[in-house]
Amino acid sequence: MIRMLQKNDFIELEYIGKVKDNSIFDTNIKEEAKKINLDIETRHLIICLGQNMILPAIDEFLIGKALGKYILELSPEKAFGLRNRELLKVMPVKIFLEKQIMPQQGMIFQFDNLLGKVTAVSGGRVIVDFNNPLAGKIVIYDLNAKRKIEQQDEKINALMLAFFGKKLDFKLEENKIIFRVEKNFKQLIEFFKEKFKEILNLDLETEQLAEESEKSEEPAEKTEKAKEKSSLLEEKQESSPEKA
Repeated sequence: MIRMLQKNDFIELEYIGKVKDNSIFDTNIKEEAKKINLDIETRHLIICLGQNMILPAIDEFLIGKALGKYILELSPEKAFGLRNRELLKVMPVKIFLEKQIMPQQGMIFQFDNLLGKVTAVSGGRVIVDFNNPLAGKIVIYDLNAKRKIEQQDEKINALMLAFFGKKLDFKLEENKIIFRVEKNFKQLIEFFKEKFKEILNLDLETEQLAEESEKSEEPAEKTEKAKEKSSLLEEKQESSPEKA
């Protein structure tokens, strides 16, 4: 009996994102990426279903399906949203000139962590569109749920990349994961404790990296040695027969 994919299952996923005219806008398949001059890493995409590691509509679609290939067509509402006229902003050209930029139609800039595309320049005004470039468009995804991930190490690596943005040194002990991290990284690890428990049913602990631990101990060691030296000097002075 074929087991259907469920929430919190880990799978390796390949995808090609296209608009209605069949032009590709995103993919994690190297051969397809070359067609749109997209430079991508060759790392496999491992996702945990139902954990917002991919477009929510794709997440919802794959849960309840078997492994295999699918074509998914999404309306703008399910994909990147409808176009919002309020995200069309008129900006004074002096904002650009102050940064020594001469705005031209088609240029893309980042303003307050939002990407905006210059759609028109007229006199002293610049019209910038902050809508997602795919807003208002029907998109089609070619999906290939290649395999279900069973190895615990692969699952942990996928969660690290999704939650922390990088891989960390770790070890598995019985029902817990122990991450070896810098002191300033501990708080971020703690924040995801419940997520690791929910998804993998594993507790999460941290250990400070050995090098950092040694560095933090050095001042204490030096203080102790200084105290010992001071005590020895006092003893010597007390036992000395010489008097000032």
